[in-house]
Amino acid sequence: MRSDPPKAVFCLFVMLGVGTALGQEVVVAPEQTDEILANPGIGWETFHQTSKQDKTLPPWIPSTIHYARWGWGELETEPGKLNTEFLERVLAATRDSGQKLAFRVMCCSTSKGHPYHPKWIKDVGGKELIADHDGVEPLPIPDMDDPVVLERHLDFIKRLGQRYDGHPDIDHVDLGSVGWWGEWHLSGSKKYKLPTLANRTKVVDAYLAAFKKTPLLMLIGGAECLKRATEHGAGWRADCLGDMGGFSKTWCHMCNGYPTWIKEAGIQDTWKTAPVAWETCWDMRKWLNEGWSLRYIFDYALACHASCINNKSAPLPPGENVRPEIERFLRRLGYRLVLKELRHPAEVPAGARLDLSMKWQNVGSAPCYRPYQIAFRLGNDRGVSRVFVGRVTVNRWLPGSVDPFTDEFLKEPKDLPPGEIVVVADSVSLPADLPAGEFTLSIAIVDGDRATPVVRLAIKGRADDGWYPLSKVTALKQR
Repeated sequence: MRSDPPKAVFCLFVMLGVGTALGQEVVVAPEQTDEILANPGIGWETFHQTSKQDKTLPPWIPSTIHYARWGWGELETEPGKLNTEFLERVLAATRDSGQKLAFRVMCCSTSKGHPYHPKWIKDVGGKELIADHDGVEPLPIPDMDDPVVLERHLDFIKRLGQRYDGHPDIDHVDLGSVGWWGEWHLSGSKKYKLPTLANRTKVVDAYLAAFKKTPLLMLIGGAECLKRATEHGAGWRADCLGDMGGFSKTWCHMCNGYPTWIKEAGIQDTWKTAPVAWETCWDMRKWLNEGWSLRYIFDYALACHASCINNKSAPLPPGENVRPEIERFLRRLGYRLVLKELRHPAEVPAGARLDLSMKWQNVGSAPCYRPYQIAFRLGNDRGVSRVFVGRVTVNRWLPGSVDPFTDEFLKEPKDLPPGEIVVVADSVSLPADLPAGEFTLSIAIVDGDRATPVVRLAIKGRADDGWYPLSKVTALKQR
């Protein structure tokens, strides 16, 4: 605490909070917002439609991810040739909607007469199996234990990564391919089991080698492969959120499946470094028709530290409580960054260092997995503007946590607490030629050296350009 008396005391009551300057220090405490934030890598996914195409997407739900699944045969219509024309068309439409694409490759279809693998697989000497699913047959599927099929598919994954790893319009890729719909199981088949563990592992390793920059998400189930994928940086995805007993009166995904699979694979803490994604079982209309609680299911999803959810672009269920529950859920889903406090000197000479102290809090359900940086901008009413990208990254700020698989939680899930308040310090060196006078200090989260904001903060006061004007700094003449 300062021992010298303040030279000046004043209060600024602004839209984003309350700012005070005591002596030579400015303190700003921004006001939080309840707005549902459209941010990279989190939130509501549209399914096989962009947000512009999705007629079921309400205007109050933002979506930054377009999720799709395609058969191997659709993505490689000819041996050794990716269907880039199709993928580029999808990517262009996704980008035009302000979204990024996420997708999965499928090889085994349960739809009679509509296989997912390439028509040419037998022409190159590959082997098909004639499988069954819940009494439906014949269902041709590729034999991943056949050396020709396996080699062709591993080569396909390699070329897919060579072309699209790190693509700016792709959010993540599901580590799929094996089993029905690429979900790593052949449930309902009496004739066939999954490929050998050795060959399944080769598929996992092919994806890990092909996608070093684009995040991978592994389908939950199959402890050995799930463990291998997550230990090498993949997140996980589960495709039956909300099943409280719709398949069986004695077993359900929520109470039996996920607690068991997560513990068997040892992925309880994977969320700290890689994303978790949910897909609804059926869709939310089924949940309400069965009398299942939206609050229970959503709190369960948040407790597992989800970043995004796919409701398959299905209509939302009717009911006056549906929208408030979904809004409450989306306000927590993924990272949600709050600037609690900003402190800095009120006056700094040009050419000197501006020291900034901040308190941040992640009040969402997951970290931001991208190393975005805090940036600062000084601007005045004469058109002078300087942007400084700081050293602090936002990807290590964790949310609060609860154990989702205790008997107490499964009986009645608890609200996820906010993360701890993180105190960070940064500084920027003011240029020596910065003109003297008063400047507005704005803050933003940016990607690398680019000065364009990429993240919406959970505070009020965002300007049209994405920056948050917070306070005033007086630049003095260089000493």
